[in-house]
Amino acid sequence: MADVVSLADRRSGSKPVCFDRIELRKLLDVYSRRVATGEWRDYAIEHRPDMAAFAIFRRAYDQPLFVVAKYPPGSDRKGTYSVTAGTRKLSHGWSIDDVLQVFNRSLRLAT
Repeated sequence: MADVVSLADRRSGSKPVCFDRIELRKLLDVYSRRVATGEWRDYAIEHRPDMAAFAIFRRAYDQPLFVVAKYPPGSDRKGTYSVTAGTRKLSHGWSIDDVLQVFNRSLRLAT
């Protein structure tokens, strides 16, 4: 069931971190290449005040294989972007191009 949120409360809160159009194009480019090979099948996007996340799934009902996260400017992280696989941090950096390089390698999830 959906939660009811007051518009006045929503407007006074902090704005969520979001991926811009260029970042989404780059994320979906990597995603579509892996879908074409049959490795990935689903994704989800979440925008929150503390981060935006692009989660990649092998199947719709599984846990995410990878999560590409974007953090707000000024956060005390080692970069604005990161890629994680479960609890392991695979990459972090200041540009989305830097962190997406991890998918250009022959990266396979060990099962």
